[in-house]
Amino acid sequence: MTGPPLAVFTDSDDLDPAPGVAKLTEAGFEVRIADSPAPDAIVRAAADAVALLVGYARIDADLLDRLPALRIVATCSAGYDMVDTEAARARGVWVCNLPGAATEEVAVHALAAALSLVRELPQADAAVRRGGWTGDLPRLPRRPGELTLGLVGTGRIATRFAELAAPLFGRVLAHDPLDRPARGPAAFRRTGLDTLLASSDVLSLHAPLTDATRGLIGSAELDRLPEGSVLVNVARGGLLDHTALLAALDGGRLAGAALDVLPTEPPAPHDPLRTHPRLLLSPHMAFLSDAACRTYVERPAENVVAWHRTGQPLTPVVTPATSGTPGTRVIDSAPEGGTL
Repeated sequence: MTGPPLAVFTDSDDLDPAPGVAKLTEAGFEVRIADSPAPDAIVRAAADAVALLVGYARIDADLLDRLPALRIVATCSAGYDMVDTEAARARGVWVCNLPGAATEEVAVHALAAALSLVRELPQADAAVRRGGWTGDLPRLPRRPGELTLGLVGTGRIATRFAELAAPLFGRVLAHDPLDRPARGPAAFRRTGLDTLLASSDVLSLHAPLTDATRGLIGSAELDRLPEGSVLVNVARGGLLDHTALLAALDGGRLAGAALDVLPTEPPAPHDPLRTHPRLLLSPHMAFLSDAACRTYVERPAENVVAWHRTGQPLTPVVTPATSGTPGTRVIDSAPEGGTL
């Protein structure tokens, strides 16, 4: 390859890539932006690319085989389940993620969602819009100080959420499905999953999506929750069985749920998740803020620049087999509000 190294943003629907483009250009890269996250569009833009900066695009083995010059994939998120990490490692490609870019935003979003459900705000809003008033609420709001908050995951976001929520809730429990060590003193008490489920008036999901956690919360787990509990998911849609969720809502086991991530994004027009009256939905936006949006394109660019200058990115999650120290390791407990 002659000329400057090529870096390609595979998709930028939610973000302005300009700050990242500036950093890469200053470091001597040619930068392109694919016109679609579809594989063929990525190949057209990145046939000779050494670096991909990835939002929602799927980076699988077939696509990697079509990009022979590729040496690094930098995700614009803490989550990296959109990348086939084993295929990347085997092909000598680094994978790096973006831990901590929107920890505050996602933790605050989860807390806001949990309190909205506990205080029956979606139902209250709907009652007033129908012409009703206090007597038209389907159930009385609950006092958070009498409730237990349960966290599935103990990483950065879960820990920050616990710090924010601990003064409001009666107690905060947590279980890490990957059994990772604590990050230090935390505002929660660790417990097993069975105890967590049986105790949680509010269950909030903050685990990464892996083979071990896919479908972690299904009908059996939902049946263990206390009657009238609520659920929050700002992590990954794949952690939750949504058919079981709808059944738990319809059967009364759950009083409500707040979802920032869904199994298909956006959902189909007639998806029952769109219309269920006890679901509070947001469009995969927990990570969003003015400050976070800049970080989400600058730090992946910094990962690529660091790799170009030193041979290693700043926050690797996959070390290529050709580097001499192969491996895949989990950096963060949960994606920052989904794939971005």
